[in-house]
Amino acid sequence: MTFTVDTDARLTTVDVTDRVANAVPEAVDRGVCTAFVEHTTAALVVQENEPRLRGDVETFLSDLVPNEGHAHDELDGNADSHLRATLLGPSVTVPVEDGSLAVGTWQSILLVECDGPRTRRVSVTTTAASGD
Repeated sequence: MTFTVDTDARLTTVDVTDRVANAVPEAVDRGVCTAFVEHTTAALVVQENEPRLRGDVETFLSDLVPNEGHAHDELDGNADSHLRATLLGPSVTVPVEDGSLAVGTWQSILLVECDGPRTRRVSVTTTAASGD
C-alpha cells in the first residue's frame, strides 16, 4: 500500500502515524509493519508528535548540516537535504499487536521533509508473524 504526503516547507515534519496504521491489513493480528519513504531527501522517524519538539528536530538538523558548501550543490543545490535524510534514514519498522501499531504512548511516525515543499510517496508493508 502507498500514500502521498504533501509538505509545505523546505525542512519540516509531518505526522503520518494514522496513515501508516490504516495501511495495516485487517487480517494481520500480529507481525511487523515497515514504512519506507521513496525519496533520497526525506526520512521517517519514530518520535513524539509535540510541536516544540518537532521544531527542535528541524532546528537541530539545520544546525548540524549547513545549507551550503557541499560538492553535490554544484549539481542541484540540495546536498544539505540529502545529508540530513542520510542521518535519519528512509524507513521505520513498528510491531503490530492485536491488529494495531504497537507504538508507545508518546511515539508517532513522522515524515521529515528535507527538500520541500514536495509531494512524497510512502510505501507500507506488513508481515504477519508466523502462525497468524
